[in-house]
Amino acid sequence: MLQAERRATLRMDTQIARKTVDQFRAPKRSLGPLDADAAAKLIAASSDVALVVDNKGIIRDVAFGSDELAREGYQAWVGKLWVDTVTIESRSKVEALLRDAAASSPRWRQVNHPAAQGSDVPVRYSAVQVGDNGRVVAVGRDLRSVAALQQKLVNAQQTMEREYTRLRQSETRYRLLFEVSSEAVLVADVGTLKIVEINPACAEFIGKPAKKLIGTGMAQLFDGANARRLQKHVDHVAAVGRTDEIKLRLAEGKRDVIVGASLFRQDGASFFLVRLLDAAGDISAKRETRSHFSDVVERLPDAFVVTDERQRIISANTAFIELAQAASLEQLRGEPIDRWLGRQSIDVNILFGSLREHGVIRAFSTVFRGQFGLHETVEVAGAAVTDTDVPCFGLSIRTVQRRHEPIINHHRSVPRSVEQLTGLVGQVSLKELVRESTDLIEKLCIEAALELTGDNRASAAEMLGLSRQGLYSKLRRYGIADSEGANDP
Repeated sequence: MLQAERRATLRMDTQIARKTVDQFRAPKRSLGPLDADAAAKLIAASSDVALVVDNKGIIRDVAFGSDELAREGYQAWVGKLWVDTVTIESRSKVEALLRDAAASSPRWRQVNHPAAQGSDVPVRYSAVQVGDNGRVVAVGRDLRSVAALQQKLVNAQQTMEREYTRLRQSETRYRLLFEVSSEAVLVADVGTLKIVEINPACAEFIGKPAKKLIGTGMAQLFDGANARRLQKHVDHVAAVGRTDEIKLRLAEGKRDVIVGASLFRQDGASFFLVRLLDAAGDISAKRETRSHFSDVVERLPDAFVVTDERQRIISANTAFIELAQAASLEQLRGEPIDRWLGRQSIDVNILFGSLREHGVIRAFSTVFRGQFGLHETVEVAGAAVTDTDVPCFGLSIRTVQRRHEPIINHHRSVPRSVEQLTGLVGQVSLKELVRESTDLIEKLCIEAALELTGDNRASAAEMLGLSRQGLYSKLRRYGIADSEGANDP
């Protein structure tokens, strides 16, 4: 009995609470005699748009509490059917609003109004019947700001999901690489040197199960003196990020190993990535493989140089160092390649532009300048390596001996032009011969510049020291081309 009374009291309190939310308890006493002007101001101020609709569904008056809706030109709704002011799919909702307007608890419905420009304007309406003549007042709220926030939320959620997927895929690749790697690798905490992760190859290399090794101190893998050397080594790595490998002996008189450590950060913590290599086997094979390639490159008679994306030297062989007239590689490392290679910087720009576009280049003719006056004609072959984390360019530079004549295109007919000039001796004055010779040389130089630059006239003008307009003038003069700047960038 008591529980039944409590449930009834609870239902009554709930109904009172709902009634308090839905409408005023005593509107006549609270608001007093509210005239039409005051009611109109109240309705307009409490909504973004307010409509007065008659019993035939025709809009008789409209008021805007939002400047954005007023700028849409919706004042022209007066005298039109409400259903004609909305999009086709919203007409049934307008009819439902008018039909339910006499209900004690009218519903809110979203309808869309066509806009002059852009997407439709979403408005959330509630309609209430006022008076006995069937007149309805509909108040609406502009939902564009809400829709914009919802779109931003959706975009942010999609971005988060894409990033999460990318991170999960990256972690999967890392895990797979870590597990199947044949190199012995472990991860240790910087502060405690405790092993956090270890791959199967490393556990087999040490001779203990991976489960027993995780959580133990990395220094315990080595005896006293070697443990102290390891601590000193990792302290240096923590200070500089990476250092050279060191040779240590495993505990219990086991074999010597080569230890290399690198520092990295993850989730706000610092860790060491440690590689263990057998000093008598793996490291020797690695060094032998690496030395074969480096020894061959070092002994090449042709100069070889590797640059980064900014065209700065990373490494070079002895032939390049000698050609540059430098004392050591350290003098060259980090310097721009165009300090030595190219007639002007335009040469190097064309060279690297072709490498970026095509990946390789062959027999690129230019000059090489030593820092003590050496000036050599060279041919450059190169390749671009862009599918790695650190893209680079490799250039092979060969000096061109003066043992063969330069290749001349057949359409130039240079020998015939020279014979024609010499045949004019005695027929015309020396002044006219010099002028004809100057024109011939000027024409040949312009054609050579256009060939070297791939018919890029802006680059050719820069190479010849001419303005672009001056080059166009000479092109027309010699009949080399009819149109200006066809291949200009």
